[in-house]
Amino acid sequence: MTKSTWGIDPTHSEIGFKVKHMMFTNVSGKFNQFEATIANEDDAFETSKINFSAEVNSIDTGNGDRDNHLRSADFFDVENFAKLSFKSTSVQKVNEGLYHIHGDLTIKDVTKNITLETEYSGLMKDPWGNTKIGLSLNGTINRKDFGLTWNAALETSGVLVGEDIKLTSEVQFVKQ
Repeated sequence: MTKSTWGIDPTHSEIGFKVKHMMFTNVSGKFNQFEATIANEDDAFETSKINFSAEVNSIDTGNGDRDNHLRSADFFDVENFAKLSFKSTSVQKVNEGLYHIHGDLTIKDVTKNITLETEYSGLMKDPWGNTKIGLSLNGTINRKDFGLTWNAALETSGVLVGEDIKLTSEVQFVKQ
């Protein structure tokens, strides 16, 4: 068996999320600074060990005031918890091109097991001869499970920020 190592291509990758605002629309955001690696045997995706981390301070929702609030102790508390991370525990093939990545997500020193539904592109060569893989990852977490509990009641009932966070990422990895 040959061990392969893959590094994320940050210029062709986006780590994003969506959350309900005022109970009826989604606000999207992303992390601009992140790192990720994959190690596997014989390029077989189901043997992959995946490690990911993001600099929470790089959160970007397109609104500076909102981003600063998310960085504050009300939410991510970046002064005390600078990074969030994910480490896979297993990769399960569902059918051709579709996998479930199971792993431990850590936010604010709280670790929970999550599952990411993953579309896997297979191996491909870019125009410069680099071997790449592409992944589309989706999942849902409850932000309160990770200590992100701030909210405000709405006058018409309901709350300002939804509990469920939809994780959405499009990433490319390059064989090292």
